[in-house]
Amino acid sequence: MSVRTAVPVESARKYALQNAVLHGGKADPKAVLGKLLAEDATLRSRAKELAAEIARTVDDVNRLELEAQKAELAALAPELLERPKAETGPKELPPLPDAVEGNVVLRLAPYPSGPLHIGNARAFVLNDAYAKRYRGKLLLVFDDTIGSEEKPLLPEAFDQVKEGLDWAGVEYHEVLYKSDRIPIHYEWGERLIATGEAYVCECDAETLRRNRETALACVHRSQDVDETLAMWKAMLAGTYGEGEAVVRLKTDVAHPNPAFRDRVLFRVAEREHPRVGARYRVWPMLEFSWAVDDHLLGVTHVIRGKDLIMEDLMETRIWDLLEVARRPRFVHFGILRFKDLELSKSRYRREIAEGRLTGIDDPRTWSLQSLMRRGIRPAALREFVLSFGLSQSDIEVAAETLYAENRKRIDKDANRYFFVPEPVPIAIEGLPPVSSVKAPLHPDFPGRGERTLPVDGKVAVARADFEKFRGQEVRLKDFCNVRLDRPARFLSMENRDIPKIQWVDHGVTTVVLMPSGFESRGLAEPAVADLRVDTVVQFERVGFVRIDRVSRAEVRACFAHR
Repeated sequence: MSVRTAVPVESARKYALQNAVLHGGKADPKAVLGKLLAEDATLRSRAKELAAEIARTVDDVNRLELEAQKAELAALAPELLERPKAETGPKELPPLPDAVEGNVVLRLAPYPSGPLHIGNARAFVLNDAYAKRYRGKLLLVFDDTIGSEEKPLLPEAFDQVKEGLDWAGVEYHEVLYKSDRIPIHYEWGERLIATGEAYVCECDAETLRRNRETALACVHRSQDVDETLAMWKAMLAGTYGEGEAVVRLKTDVAHPNPAFRDRVLFRVAEREHPRVGARYRVWPMLEFSWAVDDHLLGVTHVIRGKDLIMEDLMETRIWDLLEVARRPRFVHFGILRFKDLELSKSRYRREIAEGRLTGIDDPRTWSLQSLMRRGIRPAALREFVLSFGLSQSDIEVAAETLYAENRKRIDKDANRYFFVPEPVPIAIEGLPPVSSVKAPLHPDFPGRGERTLPVDGKVAVARADFEKFRGQEVRLKDFCNVRLDRPARFLSMENRDIPKIQWVDHGVTTVVLMPSGFESRGLAEPAVADLRVDTVVQFERVGFVRIDRVSRAEVRACFAHR
C-alpha cells in the first residue's frame, strides 16, 4: 500500500514567509512549491495536487503586514531572514583559446525578422564582453540572406536590432550586411564547384528528403564539373524557378547525422529583398556565407550556441575543400531558457498584425524594447547573463532572477508613491481637521525629502483591500487609523501595528500596463502627474513601474516587477 506524502506544513509556511519578506510582502506560490520540491523530491509526483494547498498557505501569509511576516519568520526560521546569495553569482569568463589582446575579432549575426528578445541575450552579451575584455573588434553582420515565406526579412527589423543592442550597451565597431556581399559569395561558390565537391541538384524536396533518410546518393551527384558550372550559370541567369534547383555540397551520404548529408549551399528565391529588391535570385545559405565571411572578415572566434554545431561542421568542410588556412576558433555556450515564457518572433509578428499585441514593445513580446519600456536596466540584463558564465550546460531560469538583478539597481533610486487599483471611494467620519499629511519619498533615505498628500475627508482605497479588511481596523499608510467601511470611522493618528493600506485623495487617473497585457486602472496620488516619462518609481504594495506617458487626462505606467 502506498503512503501519501502530506504537505510539510511548517516548511511551506516558512518558505512562504521568506518569499514574502524578500518581495515586499507578497509571496509567489510557484516559488514556494519549487522550494519544497527541491527539499523533498518525493513530493514531485503530487506537485499539482499540493499546489492548491500551498496556494492557501501563501494567501494566508499574504494577508499579513510585512512587519508581521518578518516577526513570524524570525520566530520560525531566523536564518531565512537574510536575503540568500544568488546561486549563480558573477563568474569570471574563461579565456578564449589562442586569443591575443588587440587582435580578437568577433561577430554578431542577427537575422532581421524582428527585434532581438531576451532569448538572444546570451549571444550578444557574451560576444560584447569578450570583445571588451580583449580590446578587440565586434562586427555586427546582418544575416539577411533571403528568408522563407514563414520567416521573412522585415525592413524595420534592421533598426530594431540596432536599437536593442544600443540600449543593451553592446559596442559594435562595424555594421555589414550579407545582402551587400552576394557577388563575393558567388565567386567563392564557383571556386567550390570547380573542386568537384559541389553539384546542382534538380530533385524535388520529397526526393531530397527520402534520399537523405535512406542514405542514397542523388542522381545528379555524379555530374562532372563542366556540367555543374553550366547549371550554376543557368541558375544565375534565371533559367530555374524557385524550388527547381539547388547547389549541394558533397559530404558522406551515410553520415550518422542525416541532416549533414549533402547539405544545400545555394537556392533560388524569387521574393523581394527589403534592401536589394530583386537584384539577386540565387541566395547562399547561412553556413556557406559564413564560411566565406568568417575568413574574409578576419573573425578569430565564433561564440555561439551549442545548437549550431552543424554550422561548425559545414564551415570546416568548406574551408578544407578550399584550402583556407586562416579560420576562427569555435566557442559554444548552452541554451538559456526561461520558465513559463514562449519566445517566438513569428508568433509575435502575427499577433501584432492581428491587433492582439500593441507592438514590438508590448511586454508580452519580451523584446529588448519591451524590457526597456518596463524599466529593466541594461546593466541588470548584462549581469544576469554573465552570471551563468560560458557553460555549455543548458539553463532554465525564472524571470525573477533577472528581476532580482534589476531590483538591486533601481530600489535605491525609485521614490515611493501610492497607487490604488479599482478604487473604492469612502468618507471618513470623525476625522479631525487636517488638510494634508507628509510621507517620505523613500523610507531608506530620509534626506531625500517628503511628498505632500492632500486630505479632505474623502479617500479612495483599492477594492481588494476594501473587501479584505471591511469592518476591520486598518491604517491608511502615513495618515491615520480607521474602521474600514462605507463610511469609514476615524479611530486615531498613532502608527499602530495593524494592516496598512495605500490610499489617495484628489487622485490622478492612472493605468498600469502589466506583463500579461492586462491594464490595471485606478488612481495615483497627485504628485505622480508631475513625474517625467522614463522615471522608475515604486507604487507601494504594488511594485516598480516605469512612467510611460503623462497627460492631463491620465498617467500611464509599465509594470516592471515587485
